[in-house]
Amino acid sequence: MHYLLLLGLILIVVYGPQLWVQSVLSRYNRKDENNFPGNGGELARHILNRYQLEEVIIEVTDKGDHYDPDTRAVRLTRDKLEGKTLTAITVAAHECGHAIQHAAGESLFIMRTRIARRAVWAQRIGSFLLFVAPVLVLLFKLPSIAIINIMGAFLIMGFAVAMHLLTLPVEIDASFNKALPILESGYLDEDQKPAARRILRAAAWTYVAASLATLLNFWRWLAVLRR
Repeated sequence: MHYLLLLGLILIVVYGPQLWVQSVLSRYNRKDENNFPGNGGELARHILNRYQLEEVIIEVTDKGDHYDPDTRAVRLTRDKLEGKTLTAITVAAHECGHAIQHAAGESLFIMRTRIARRAVWAQRIGSFLLFVAPVLVLLFKLPSIAIINIMGAFLIMGFAVAMHLLTLPVEIDASFNKALPILESGYLDEDQKPAARRILRAAAWTYVAASLATLLNFWRWLAVLRR
């Protein structure tokens, strides 16, 4: 019984934020707002030009809304790019907030970007260690294969956890120090501002939900490898 309660608590803590984020974004993505003269993509272009970031491009994506610092691109899913909903406009402003962080050379954004790049290599090395662990044990006469497996799992998931945790302050800044002041400077009606804050909070907490899920996977990996 206690194990079932613990499992239920873990599921709520890990997957509850994800469900909440999806609920908030979906709630305000159902109808176009009459006071928006352009869609999410057009607003993003307007904001970027306003901050003299004409070199930043805007693209459609099917991999989730994000800003790519390597290609300097704001990428929006088609419903955000072409929509005039409150979610589309607010998410577009949030992603432009990351472009503004990058242009300003803000330290947390730069650090997050560096860790993200290193995480790619860490995952490759970690996957390699997990794949060749039996061979390495035979070659180097190591006492246990579990040591190599744990190292591999840490490289794969440890970097991912660190990146997600570091991402939170970057996301909060993009939402509430960048996007919200822009939107409240004349783009939103007064009655739209509370909903926009909820959407921006959800956009920031997307990475909290992802980090919790990664932590759960990391814990499960360690539990398996210790056996």
